[in-house]
Amino acid sequence: MGDTFKVTAPIILQDYWRSSSAYRVRIALNLLGLAYHSNPVDLANGAQSEPENLAQNPQGLVPTLMIDGLCLTQSLAIIEYLHETRHAGFLPSDPPGRARVRAFAMAIAMEVQPVCNLRVVRHAVAASGGEIKTQDWMGHFISLGLIGFEAMLATGPTGAFCHGDQPTLADLCLVPQIYNARRWEVDLTAYPRTIAIAERLEALPAVAAAHPDRVRPS
Repeated sequence: MGDTFKVTAPIILQDYWRSSSAYRVRIALNLLGLAYHSNPVDLANGAQSEPENLAQNPQGLVPTLMIDGLCLTQSLAIIEYLHETRHAGFLPSDPPGRARVRAFAMAIAMEVQPVCNLRVVRHAVAASGGEIKTQDWMGHFISLGLIGFEAMLATGPTGAFCHGDQPTLADLCLVPQIYNARRWEVDLTAYPRTIAIAERLEALPAVAAAHPDRVRPS
């Protein structure tokens, strides 16, 4: 593991309550017991494109994590930074284990989430003249991703969670994806391993505290 950093300034998270990427980082911070201040960025109203957010996140996205005097972007990079500096255990110690956990995480964060991103779906609906429906689009790509994820779980040492009995980067990606699947009324009966793991994760207080309904601005 890397060096342990002493927190000398408040940790600030540029956050949106329904962002899958921000949700992952909230879970990571909670599992580590790191107190942070959430600064909401309303993606639905375009606040991500305002100068204040662009100054911290040039891509015009969330999350951005201000920690250790740094301004970090991209959720997987943020979580790996927390893993390396806080002895988090979000990645296994062995190379095969790390490769497997990263494959799980990327199956969601790089295959499913990008095509289900709000700006992508809005463009698809608009470009089709409304023939493509948001729920149909979401259901198609989320189901496609979960079919593969369920099969991946059968290929290695899955325990209580995606890889063993400790939450890893894979699990931090899974929980928000299942939230989105339920939100868009995806039939989850074909993914029993995946859902059983997600439910065990959701029962953890640190994970439950990161749920969008718990952090939604009033």
